[in-house]
Amino acid sequence: MKGDAVSGGSSNISPMVSFLLGAAVATVCVLFFMSASPGRSLVDVAAWSHNNGTAAQHHHLRSVADDLDAARNLTVVAAPAPAPVQAASPYGDLEEVLARAATADRTVIMTQINAAWTKPGSLLDLFFESFRTGEGGVARLLDHLVIVTMDPAAYAGCQLVHPHCYFLRTTGVDYRGEKFFMSKDYLEMMWGRNKFQQTILQLGYNFLFTDVDVMWFRDPFKHISMGADIAISSDVFMGDPYSLGNFPNGGFLFVRSCNKTIEFYRHWQAGRYRFFGKHEQDVFNLIKHEMTDRLGVAIQFLDTTYISGFCQLSRDLNKICTLHANCCVGLGAKLHDLRNVLDVWRNYTAAPVPDKRAGKFQWKVPGICIH
Repeated sequence: MKGDAVSGGSSNISPMVSFLLGAAVATVCVLFFMSASPGRSLVDVAAWSHNNGTAAQHHHLRSVADDLDAARNLTVVAAPAPAPVQAASPYGDLEEVLARAATADRTVIMTQINAAWTKPGSLLDLFFESFRTGEGGVARLLDHLVIVTMDPAAYAGCQLVHPHCYFLRTTGVDYRGEKFFMSKDYLEMMWGRNKFQQTILQLGYNFLFTDVDVMWFRDPFKHISMGADIAISSDVFMGDPYSLGNFPNGGFLFVRSCNKTIEFYRHWQAGRYRFFGKHEQDVFNLIKHEMTDRLGVAIQFLDTTYISGFCQLSRDLNKICTLHANCCVGLGAKLHDLRNVLDVWRNYTAAPVPDKRAGKFQWKVPGICIH
């Protein structure tokens, strides 16, 4: 009976021992399999040890393993550095406007207006009409005209009729209304214009500045000498274009951008305080001798036969290129006389060539200012 008991115990232990031995052998095989094939993926082991899993599970595990392998082989590419942020121009869109309007040699035509001059039938309308009724293709020069506006209303009005408009923002003066000659606001406007012209030169552009009360009938550039650093119209022309005895008028002014002219403008601006209470045209006249001697600036005074004005009127319509309503105070007076000027010009351009050559056309004089 004792022997039966021992025999029964051995019989019960044998299956357990067999199980443990079997598990140990299996573990050794697995370890041997993995060490012999280190490149094998974990999916193979998972499939071997869990052969009851679904095909979808096997596919998912294989995808994860493949992603891990791909990640190990990735080349990290650095993100491009952000583009540097350009500082805003202190001149707003001025440089863009100049670039659009400039000729191939970086020359622009400029005029300056406020709201009073942009109303229908006012000076800006007459200014445009003179180009459009002019001869010799002068209308094409409008493509190079920059209109500098002094207030928001003028800027809005300009944009309705012209592609190259610039709003010159200023403080301290309301530029919307008419500024009377030699008033405080008038002087601020004239000296501000002068400073702005210096900015154009510093940006590397030549300019031909024209007051908006200048009528353009023919191309005036052919009368500006290539040797002139500055070419300025004359209130009184004495006959010699390079004589400093001529009396200048800054309402029609050509300046080439170069170191000499930029320095000239610096001295011109300083003259505002040196000759306090004078406007920029008077100061030009006072410093012209000194500046030509010191800087070697070549100044041409334009012949009033071609670049004319009410101060010294050209009566030859076959030669005249521009006509300025200078020596005339008040918007109403300018408008009255310039409308008469355009009436005569329209009749002249419509006439037969023999009648033009015969000199049958003359300005309507006297007017309010024109004589």
